[in-house]
Amino acid sequence: MSLVGPRPALPREVEGWDKGLDNRLRVQPGITGMWQVMGRTDGNHDSKYAQLDLYYVDNCSLVTDFAIVARTLPVVLGRKGQY
Repeated sequence: MSLVGPRPALPREVEGWDKGLDNRLRVQPGITGMWQVMGRTDGNHDSKYAQLDLYYVDNCSLVTDFAIVARTLPVVLGRKGQY
């Protein structure tokens, strides 16, 4: 597991994946990611996390990782987007 990447998928989630979601496996899962800092508050959990994870896989870079880490601290400390 890395610091930044798509959230780890549960086995029951993997069973229901469309073929396109297999691309999430091109990078290691992470402790934090785009969904954790950008998509947790809109209530549409299933489709939003998939979109953000696939966007990250296609556009991952060191700059993106630093931006996600920088946004993680305020989200966690501010307790934003709790379920």
